[in-house]
Amino acid sequence: MTGNKSARNVVLTGFMGAGKTVVGKRLAATLGRKFLDLDETIVKETGVEIKDIFRTKGEAYFRELEAGAIVKLTKGEYGIGIVAATGGGAVIRPSNRKALRAWGAVICLRASVDEIIKRAGSGDERPLLDIAAQGKKREKGFLPPLIERLLKERDMAYKDCDFALDTTEMSVKDAVEKIKSFLGNSV
Repeated sequence: MTGNKSARNVVLTGFMGAGKTVVGKRLAATLGRKFLDLDETIVKETGVEIKDIFRTKGEAYFRELEAGAIVKLTKGEYGIGIVAATGGGAVIRPSNRKALRAWGAVICLRASVDEIIKRAGSGDERPLLDIAAQGKKREKGFLPPLIERLLKERDMAYKDCDFALDTTEMSVKDAVEKIKSFLGNSV
């Protein structure tokens, strides 16, 4: 970890399908911490599914909701001693990255494009893929180049973390152990 930052809070970032939620839940349970999924929190607070927010209000509106949830998270409104998972695009905004890095240990989970597709499925429940597709019909083989482009666009934001972990060929248990090893005695 960088500096003397407290890791009493842990945030998992990374692209959809990298394992943020499943690893985050297991990590939180292992550490005896609360798990918070920011996307689920936004759904609870708005009463609207993420895909419907994207469809009716657009990505920019969703990113404002997401930034607001990050402010609440980092001010302690959801509690302390939390393992949080962000949405895949939350760290695109420099202000979100700065707030999250000041709040706790930022761990970016990564996975190969093929693994992301395997885990995320066809992407039908992934509103960003619809937006990135720009209304084009999803044809066979359409997802890999789309995901590659999005990963490339987010690469610098994903690198701005305390620890990165490729979960492509890793079990959830092993991912949790690697993160715990990185965190050491700071949690």
